[in-house]
Amino acid sequence: MRMRNLLPLILLMIFIGTASAQHPDGEAVKVPLENYLKGHATGDGEYFKKAFHTEGVMMYMRDGKYTTRSFADYIAGATGKPPADESKRKRWIESVHVVGNAAMAVIILDYPSVKFTDYMSLLKINGEWKIVNKSFFAEPKLMPELKKN
Repeated sequence: MRMRNLLPLILLMIFIGTASAQHPDGEAVKVPLENYLKGHATGDGEYFKKAFHTEGVMMYMRDGKYTTRSFADYIAGATGKPPADESKRKRWIESVHVVGNAAMAVIILDYPSVKFTDYMSLLKINGEWKIVNKSFFAEPKLMPELKKN
């Protein structure tokens, strides 16, 4: 692709990236996302309660079937302690896009055996940002002991 053809695409990407960062709620919308990450790191369900709306739901594919799980069930599964391999896990907010009282975010959970890409829908409800829906893709990793030399 020629450089002159790339320029509009580059400008659009810069605009999209800065639009969320310049939104007045740009930092506030990250609060539930950071609580979600802390919930994974600590196993403490209280962080998930701060992140999720009470009526939210997870939607994903399991064994080729569309599956849902309420946030209440998800929170109930919190162990209350960090994962045994916590030092090998990485998590981050990949991107956030905010328009008015709605936002979309991408979260990456990079674990030794699987990499999750979470797509979060958020709404500002009664002045507070909450995750209202989550869909994700789990990409299994080949374990080191199974890798071929």
